[in-house]
Amino acid sequence: MANRLEGKVAIVTGGGRGIGRGEALLLAQEGAAVVVNDFGGSVDGTGASQSPADEVVEAIRAAGGRAIANYDDVSTMAAGENMVRAALDTFGRLDILVNNAGILRDRMVFNMSEEEWDIVIAVHLKGHFTTIKAAGQVFRQQRSGRIINTGSSSGLGNMGQANYAAAKEGIVGLTRTVARDLGRYGVTCNALRPGAATRLTISPEMEEARRRSEAAGIRRAGGLGSMPPEAIAPLVVYLSTDEAQNINGRDFMVSSNRIGLYTIPTVERTIYASGPIWTVDDLAAVFQSSLGAGLVNEFAPKPAPATA
Repeated sequence: MANRLEGKVAIVTGGGRGIGRGEALLLAQEGAAVVVNDFGGSVDGTGASQSPADEVVEAIRAAGGRAIANYDDVSTMAAGENMVRAALDTFGRLDILVNNAGILRDRMVFNMSEEEWDIVIAVHLKGHFTTIKAAGQVFRQQRSGRIINTGSSSGLGNMGQANYAAAKEGIVGLTRTVARDLGRYGVTCNALRPGAATRLTISPEMEEARRRSEAAGIRRAGGLGSMPPEAIAPLVVYLSTDEAQNINGRDFMVSSNRIGLYTIPTVERTIYASGPIWTVDDLAAVFQSSLGAGLVNEFAPKPAPATA
């Protein structure tokens, strides 16, 4: 332990279990006081319990650290405000925001209900906004702050996870924009795509999605992480330090013994019209031999197996 965060104050949403728990514990070990937020619901967001947050707070205090619990639902604007107020009232400041809370409602898109879409978007994407807005007001005034968001490789596309993928990739876009909005005030905002075994990645819904993908011969964008959830925390701590002041608006993969840096999607190929705009006839004449060359629909129907 190097006390890299001595005197700092952090909020960790979803901090009662899995990746969030590991992040809260390591932040505290490095000297930060922590507001541990956890609604205490099940994987699908139903139910509530104060025990997950309380247990992490007790563990931090038992190790000599400082922590308080918060049980708010991150999908409400009041939740972000309450967490920030709790940090300021209890510890006198706020320096770090780690957004980690999440749920799953996996279903094929043609069977997905409006409620299943809305609740996943609300907890993941809106849940990042509620805390970032409240914390961002403090960070802007004090001209410093660290925000670490949680995306997912599922955002690159995963069968049966239209709601989750949309929310997670939305978080990456949010991260890049917040980095621009707050960067001038000395604030950084980065995102992680963790690959670790948690109650979300090993849930029955995820197992069923994997089985469907394999049966259809489709490669899933995100594999089941084999790392313990605590293994994500070191990068979170590092991005929270003063040393990381020049790392802003970035998107990291963390899996096994690897940390990777994603690039913003780049234009692979470009074609130009002979006139001021493209016509359909012009596109039909050149598309397949230019932009479309080599493109394969990997999700197309598979041919039926030959019979003897």
